[in-house]
Amino acid sequence: MKRIIHVDMDAFFAAVEVRDNPELAGKPLIIGALPNERGVVSTCSYEARKYGVRSGMPISQAYRLCPHGIYMHGSSGKYGAISKQVRQIWQSYTDLLEIVSIDEGFLDVTGSEHLFGGTLKIAQEIKARTLEETGLTCSVGIGYSFMAAKLASEEKKPDGLFEITDAEALHNLIVDRPVRIIYGIGAQTADKMAENGIKTVRDILAYPKLVETLFGKYGDYIVRLARGEDTRRITPPAPAKSLGKEHTFQNDITDFDILRDYLVLLAKKIAFKIQGQGIYAKTVTLKVTYAGMKRITRNHSGDYTNCPREIQRRAEMLLDKIESKPVRLIGISVSGFSERIGEQLDLFSSPKAIKETSVSDAVFNLHDKLGLNSVRSGRELLALHNLREVE
Repeated sequence: MKRIIHVDMDAFFAAVEVRDNPELAGKPLIIGALPNERGVVSTCSYEARKYGVRSGMPISQAYRLCPHGIYMHGSSGKYGAISKQVRQIWQSYTDLLEIVSIDEGFLDVTGSEHLFGGTLKIAQEIKARTLEETGLTCSVGIGYSFMAAKLASEEKKPDGLFEITDAEALHNLIVDRPVRIIYGIGAQTADKMAENGIKTVRDILAYPKLVETLFGKYGDYIVRLARGEDTRRITPPAPAKSLGKEHTFQNDITDFDILRDYLVLLAKKIAFKIQGQGIYAKTVTLKVTYAGMKRITRNHSGDYTNCPREIQRRAEMLLDKIESKPVRLIGISVSGFSERIGEQLDLFSSPKAIKETSVSDAVFNLHDKLGLNSVRSGRELLALHNLREVE
């Protein structure tokens, strides 16, 4: 029988902010944007959830539900660093990992549990080490399948540990619960089921043919999950075909010099990411959303690069060619990856390209050791100064 562990950090972004500022403890904290800004809730504290606030909800709606809440912007760099710490803990128990998001993942410990004293011992150690090394809590579920482990982690939130040993235990736990307890059933599917009298897991089991008629192959899948049959395996992540960063402005931007300043910062973040993966990109794509929500993309392919200045230059070249209208969002992505360009640079590149690459590599090493903001170019400092005047 499979031994699957599901780990879910508790209210991750909000918990990090409370850890770093204990005065926020016990208060309804909403991470994402300020009440007068565009944006959605990234996450919120359990105190805010009592008022109906949820991840993915527009900030304006969250404010109507919880006007007395504390609203904050998030810090992706800080959260990413902690996520990396957490994943390193997981990787010490198995190499069969499926990362669901920045704060959530599945571990298949079927083949390694005997090395650590069993699955329960691993789960307990993950919780203890997470608290000791990050100062944060997590909820951990143990199951015989993906769905069992996922449901188990949700059963005792926050800071919980629960196990669903087999299909019978799963059945007893969920049979009289709403259909959305089934992993993967969303609001639209649940609504369609309710229209046909299917509201609980027991109803699914009582009318399997109806579910299959309503949803075809997906209906058959739902029925099997309701019976506790889940044969999914860990899926290694496919290599990314592109990588990008973008920024949505609180007020539409008409000054393209401000957009160029943002390109400096976006290019730096992207370059740091691909340098860390040891890859180079051939194509740079500029993404722009105008004030009227019209979206355009423009791309340019050239020599392989992971240099922030080169990514920035190509993006600026594309920006110079688009229509000058108020802009709501700007972004850069890179694609067409290769791992071998380092050798080609030595043989075929111009002295200028080789110098820029060497400088870029040296700066990356400093960023990797000291943080992304530890070293800033003059152009970046100027961009930051200009942007403070805008936002």
